[in-house]
Amino acid sequence: MKHRCALTALVLLLTLAAPARALGPAPAAPVYEGADISVYQGHVDFQRLAEGGVEIVYIRAGFGETEDARFRENAAGAAEAGLRRGFYYYVTARTAEAARAQARHFAGLLAQQRYDCRPAMDFEAFDGLSARQVRAVGLAFLEVLEAETGQVPLLYADAWAASALWSTEAFARYPLWAAAYGAAEPEVENSVWPGWAGFQYTDQGVLPGISGAVDRDRFTAAVTLAEAPAERTYTVQPGDTLWGIAERYG
Repeated sequence: MKHRCALTALVLLLTLAAPARALGPAPAAPVYEGADISVYQGHVDFQRLAEGGVEIVYIRAGFGETEDARFRENAAGAAEAGLRRGFYYYVTARTAEAARAQARHFAGLLAQQRYDCRPAMDFEAFDGLSARQVRAVGLAFLEVLEAETGQVPLLYADAWAASALWSTEAFARYPLWAAAYGAAEPEVENSVWPGWAGFQYTDQGVLPGISGAVDRDRFTAAVTLAEAPAERTYTVQPGDTLWGIAERYG
């Protein structure tokens, strides 16, 4: 995950005015070693990844309304290696309506998988949007994703965005997966969270089974689900079309 946040004057003022504090792990032991991957890592040897100490892997399911090219391959490989799996989605929506559509697409991809960790929203392309618009898009995505999956999603954000955009009561219920490279702990201002559920501490990690750099993470038990959701079945309703069902559930 890369961060391409555009600062607006309003958000910059809020950031400069806010007191910073290091955010520690959420009160949910234990802490697991993790990594997050996408098509950009190429072929991953998940057995070697597990042998290298990774316990949780987050896999990109898609972006916009497009499936990640290695989503299914990565999901199957991680499951075969016995790793705990979570999935994240890169949001490109510019409106709440588009965000809801992308959340439904993500939920459709998730319906085909078993997963052990909360589904995560990765929304970081803010160019041209005000802080209010960013929050409206993010909240629309999270609310629909929760309604579709029955799971409270994880909110991924770098420390700046967590401070300036998401640190409001509307987002307090969504566990935070914070990114801060090279820091002992992410510094989050005006935090509404008791601690981080996930901490992405570098994008230059080196792990067996992956060629090149990879994001490394620590996760608390706050990201895990008590019972992994099973693949869903669907009962056809009056007025349904095969196209409509396929679009909604992948």
